[in-house]
Amino acid sequence: MLALDGIAKVSGRTTPAPLVDPFARAITYLRVSVTDRCDFRCVYCMAEDMTFLPKQDLLSLEELDRLCSAFIAKGVRKLRLTGGEPLVRRGIMTLVSSLGRHLQSGALDELTLTTNGSQLQKYAQDLANVGVKRINVSLDTLDPDKFRAITRWGDLHKVLDGIEAARAAGLAVKINAVALKGVNEDEFVRLIEWAHGLGMDLTLIEVMPLGDVGAGRLDQYLPLSMVRAGLAQRFTFNEIDYHTGGPARYVRIAETGGRLGFITPLTHNFCESCNRVRVTCTGTLFMCLGQEDAADLRKPLRASESDDLLYTAIDEAISRKPKGHDFVIDRRHQRPAVARHMSVTGG
Repeated sequence: MLALDGIAKVSGRTTPAPLVDPFARAITYLRVSVTDRCDFRCVYCMAEDMTFLPKQDLLSLEELDRLCSAFIAKGVRKLRLTGGEPLVRRGIMTLVSSLGRHLQSGALDELTLTTNGSQLQKYAQDLANVGVKRINVSLDTLDPDKFRAITRWGDLHKVLDGIEAARAAGLAVKINAVALKGVNEDEFVRLIEWAHGLGMDLTLIEVMPLGDVGAGRLDQYLPLSMVRAGLAQRFTFNEIDYHTGGPARYVRIAETGGRLGFITPLTHNFCESCNRVRVTCTGTLFMCLGQEDAADLRKPLRASESDDLLYTAIDEAISRKPKGHDFVIDRRHQRPAVARHMSVTGG
């Protein structure tokens, strides 16, 4: 086999070479933001008055399909669609349905998405029909007033109805909750019992310093080391070897029988096992969520009908993937670690 610029010759045919970064980590997980727009304005994710990308700057659904397919050809086995809110992208099910062909061929192990749940009543059955097996739903509180305050205008009951529609469609649902100091730290027990009572996993996530959201990050930041210690006074944690391809570390709670995950980019850096990259809705590839270095994939995507230029650009970018991020939140580091909002990169 001879490899040149990310293209390998195998038995007389051309096939893309797999993605391996400078630290010998295989890149098998791609997260793609299909839009920077969202119907919520969560206080840790967006500013209240956001300026969104002009629609003409976004990749078309056909271009997103081709881009995702190029990564799959290069060894990506798990694909997650994110946003913003992915289900507000017009025609989104056309893309999801088309990408489902990679599940049928066996080239892709999993196609999934992260959503705020607001559109799930409309799309849950369609997602299940095209091969999506599980989804993540972002939900930080079960208090309607607090939910509206966190999201700035979201309707909790609409999200809960969406979750029920997803479960009725046969989708496995995992709840993601961002830990917010002084906001929802008194609700974690309730969230655990509610989620596990419905057979759903729950993952708690530390605030990440991405973008100016109009609030000091130190005011929001709640270390999950403290949260875990507090919950351990109430529940019995059993360590388990369970992974979904992302950075969460899971325990099983003896009292509920359910799984609880912790995503701790600040208190316990998980970068050593990173197998992920992110692509924005404009075709910008970020090799690390917490770094500004990026690669433009839109230009090679549009430069040729062949994917060879695209493969070369992807390989060059992966060769620059850093060992880890530089996230810090303390009294000296309250400004965003990177300027872009989470909604731009994809959750």
